[in-house]
Amino acid sequence: MRRIARPAVAALAAVLLASPALAAEAWRVVGGDSRLAFVSVKNGEVAEVHAFGELSGAVHADGAADVTVALASLDTGIAIRDERMRETFFEAARFPLAVIYAETDPAAFADLAPGGRRTVAVDLVVALRGARATYPALLAVTRLGEDRISVSPIRPILVSVEDFDLGAGLEALRAVAGLESIAPVVPVTFDLVLER
Repeated sequence: MRRIARPAVAALAAVLLASPALAAEAWRVVGGDSRLAFVSVKNGEVAEVHAFGELSGAVHADGAADVTVALASLDTGIAIRDERMRETFFEAARFPLAVIYAETDPAAFADLAPGGRRTVAVDLVVALRGARATYPALLAVTRLGEDRISVSPIRPILVSVEDFDLGAGLEALRAVAGLESIAPVVPVTFDLVLER
């Protein structure tokens, strides 16, 4: 089975740095220290932040990266909204994971010293509900220590519900919540911490 086919969702970690001496080792996402969030806008002016609590994944020696997001771990701060979004919008029981993956050259970051930061352009491929979409992204890679790095986008990544055939789910969510509108495009951001 190809690594890319394994469950995963934020391979933004794909930009991880590694020196030739570290190339044989994988960098693992530290779930408790990592975040992936998005902002929704309802009724044209009310913005709300939502986040996923369960992230896992790795950057592998060959440069392939994958991150898994458990959709049932969505936290919007309101229990009934969590339930509606998990069941009506994401259909998490049927589609439990979102996957983001990318490819990079670990050697490109061989000289990044602890405390150093570098930006890299990558294509992030997101797999969700049986569909895939590619988003170009500019990521900041910061070396926090000898065995720890962080990866985050320089600017939010804009994701449309139409990219994953979520339009009907969005309309159902709007109707059950009694809203006039919910914006079909959301900015997504993340801060992934990885260790080896």
